[in-house]
Amino acid sequence: MNSNNIEQVILMLVIAYLLGAIPSGVWIGKGFFHIDIRRHGSGNIGTTNTYRVLGPIAGTIVMAMDISKGAIATLLPFFFHNFTINPLVFGLAAILGHTFSVFDRFKGGKAVATSAGMLLAYKPSFFFLAAGIWLLLVLLTSMVSLASMVAFTCTTLATFFINDLFLSILAIVLTIFIFYRHRSNIGRIMNGTESMVPFGLGNLIRKHQQSKE
Repeated sequence: MNSNNIEQVILMLVIAYLLGAIPSGVWIGKGFFHIDIRRHGSGNIGTTNTYRVLGPIAGTIVMAMDISKGAIATLLPFFFHNFTINPLVFGLAAILGHTFSVFDRFKGGKAVATSAGMLLAYKPSFFFLAAGIWLLLVLLTSMVSLASMVAFTCTTLATFFINDLFLSILAIVLTIFIFYRHRSNIGRIMNGTESMVPFGLGNLIRKHQQSKE
């Protein structure tokens, strides 16, 4: 790899990190609603808390933005015509940016949507597998956190059936990381106090139980 190539790779890594570091939920909340979502709900800047605090339209926009960050970063080698490094490396840079954002005092989201965007660009079939599992579990449990963890676990297991060692290793690392980022959610799931979206079977069951108390 010559010096020009090294400089280009460094530039792509910086761009990928900065793309990932865009705090979509914070910017949408402040720019259009004059609300800092970090001060409301769970305090997280991701899709779920945006949906909870600002509503479904804002939540959907933030989810699309966060997925796009991961996808665009992963596609950077195509834009620069430089394929010397696995594109997943640039997706990972975006995930790190999202989780440790320079625009948010090196804090950030839980990396679910940005990781999904990386999958969308790199292996679309795996993205749709993860999205299908996630949607089904959200409808069944009404818990985005549980759906995210199970979807990532299943997708990671699926990578073992293709010949892509780097993807499998990265999927394992990201799944462990996402479980770690959801550790407080796991505690609430275990004791039955996890927040639910206002739809789905789980939400109906909880409302029915509460009405009987």
